[in-house]
Formats: sequence, C-alpha cells, structure tokens
Amino acid sequence: MRTYTFSEARQNFALILDQAQQEGSIQINRRDGQAFILKPTPILGSPLDIKGISLNITTDEIIDFVRESRERI
Repeated sequence: MRTYTFSEARQNFALILDQAQQEGSIQINRRDGQAFILKPTPILGSPLDIKGISLNITTDEIIDFVRESRERI
C-alpha cells in the first residue's frame, strides 16, 4: 500500500483516487500522526435493476389494459 503525506494527497488528489482504485487502498498520514486509509467502495447495482423486455405493445394498448382491469372491480 502506498503512503502519502496529507499535503501530497491534497496536491495530487485525482492521482491518489486513481491509485486507490487500481491498488485497492492508499494510506494518508497527517503531521499529528493520524493515519487514514482511502479505498474505493464497490459498485453495487440495485436489486431492482433488471433488464427490460420488449413486449411490442403500444402505450394505447397498455392504457386499454389498465382501463379494462379497473372496470372489472
């Protein structure tokens, strides 16, 4: 894991983020001795993200289906 001072990280922030993405984590040290680990979070898709399907029906047909179902109630 690469280590940078706070000043180095601040001056090269975009580079630091890229390196954290590639290497998994980066350590940033402050003058007072505190150390921080910077690591990317995994990109997670929503469980509601599903691939759409083509039904080959028009908007008017969908509206007709909804109206018909409401009339049954």
